[in-house]
Amino acid sequence: MSRSRAVLAALLGAALITPLALAGGPAHAVGRYTVTPLKFTVRAGGRSCAVDADLYRPAGVDRAHPAPAVLATNGFGGSKSDGSTDAIARAFAGRGYVSLVYSGLGFGHSGCLISLDDPDSDGRAAAQLVDFLGGKRSADDGTRADFVTLDAPGDPRVGMIGGSYGGAIQLATASVDHRVDALVPLLTWNDLVYSLDPNNAVGTRDVPGAFKWQWTNGFYLSGETQPLTVPSLDPTRINSAACLHFVSDVCTTVHTLNTGSYPADRTARLLAFARRVSPATYLSRVQAPTLLVQGQADSLFNLNEATASYRTLRTQGTPTALIWQSWGHSGGIADPAAGELNLVQGNLETSYVGRRILAWFDRYLRQDKNTDTGPAFAYYRDWITDPGRTYATADRVPALSRTLYLSGDGKLVDNRAKVARGSRSYTNWTVPTSHSESSLAGSLNLPDPAPYDTQGTYLAWTGAPLAGNVDVVGAPQVTLKVVSPRAERVQNSADAADRLVLFAKLYDVAPDGTQTLVHRLVAPVRVPDVTRNFTVTLPGIVHRYAAGHRLRFVVAASDDAYFGNRGIKPVTVVSAPGDTGVLRLPVAGG
Repeated sequence: MSRSRAVLAALLGAALITPLALAGGPAHAVGRYTVTPLKFTVRAGGRSCAVDADLYRPAGVDRAHPAPAVLATNGFGGSKSDGSTDAIARAFAGRGYVSLVYSGLGFGHSGCLISLDDPDSDGRAAAQLVDFLGGKRSADDGTRADFVTLDAPGDPRVGMIGGSYGGAIQLATASVDHRVDALVPLLTWNDLVYSLDPNNAVGTRDVPGAFKWQWTNGFYLSGETQPLTVPSLDPTRINSAACLHFVSDVCTTVHTLNTGSYPADRTARLLAFARRVSPATYLSRVQAPTLLVQGQADSLFNLNEATASYRTLRTQGTPTALIWQSWGHSGGIADPAAGELNLVQGNLETSYVGRRILAWFDRYLRQDKNTDTGPAFAYYRDWITDPGRTYATADRVPALSRTLYLSGDGKLVDNRAKVARGSRSYTNWTVPTSHSESSLAGSLNLPDPAPYDTQGTYLAWTGAPLAGNVDVVGAPQVTLKVVSPRAERVQNSADAADRLVLFAKLYDVAPDGTQTLVHRLVAPVRVPDVTRNFTVTLPGIVHRYAAGHRLRFVVAASDDAYFGNRGIKPVTVVSAPGDTGVLRLPVAGG
């Protein structure tokens, strides 16, 4: 498998199987460290199962000369031996850290079912590996680790790092085991309900959104096919109930979402399970200093996810910093831009994000109190050509600071007095008529058409050419009011799927008319009440709208990466100076 496909398999969870290293065998020396394959029998989710791991021990580290440890596991679909997980172990062992990397539950040669980084299953399994690093238990072959720095008997100095599925496990572990001293979650989720079935309308926590069917089913099929494609699996990885390889609640959740229906009882169960395995539910128990790194090119776990986790942790007093890097699940993983972190190459000292990670571990694992861990917030600017200057920093995420209005003539204006009276309408079809992305195209090396909307199935408001550059950094918000008598008649249906669905998005229109949907990001909305105004938070972006370009805000009836409306529901938007849609932008510099 090529390097790019190995990295994608580790982080994306697409239907790719990475090569699996054989478990067991003697320790062997690699440069400045030895590598010892180990097995651990753990209790997880009511089962006993084996965890397959590799212990990297730096030369010169022993009981008399202990070192802090780094614990890491794979992204969805990967294993301890995939490109990024193995690279993490080598990178930190080469820098003097004891590294323990393992295949997550249900992956590689580790047993038990996939439970989506459930703290009570995956988190407690990882805590048993922390026991090993603290000298409280041995591996199955009797190996003990008496060479890790201890803060107290049985309490090792240990940090965690990893991406995507290997990111959420850190928060899950730290929520059940306060011995973990530092976290660096990359590209992970805050709320799986938002990730897989997003409703971007503000204040709609219990209103289902629009099912992100491409991403979700890509993950699900990747997990379900492992018993068929990987021989000699541990029997604890087989679920004879609702599905093959996941805990039953995952199967029920995915099956419900694929029906396109939201009956009240099954929907309540879906929301309860997805939230139980989401950091949004248990971040209050996370005390370990956390450096959150999220990708701007990411339609799976967008910037809003890490921002929500950052704000929660910061509010409760947990030491926290936030970085928005360039690459994510939707682009740049296999070939990061110049100067960006490359997990496979391990360019920690020569990338901005890498240096921040090293400083974080120096401060909280090596306890060097003179180490500067950097600013609270940093973001990548793709319009800067010098790799040494691509990151800007701030003490907070920019606030909403610029207001535009949706005029009845299709213009986006900067003053309410400029709003023209008028109304415009669109009608959805029984099939999707708008395209933002083919979610798995990048991971499967497939072509992806440019975003488009079909005439008559969307509305657009376009601003005047900009007099100067406008740098949008954060999540825009729009307040809307729509008229849809057919949607109004069914919005109190017992099945939430009958409610109106729409998709909000923001384009950059160049002087030649070419339009760009920034990172192909859209905001799905299941309108809570079509008789009232509602506010939509769009996915966060970092984008320069250059002088001479125009902003275009679009409301579309559908998107083929999501499940949309049930039935035909025409929509009208009415504008008047005193009552119209309002778009607010977080502009860097105010």
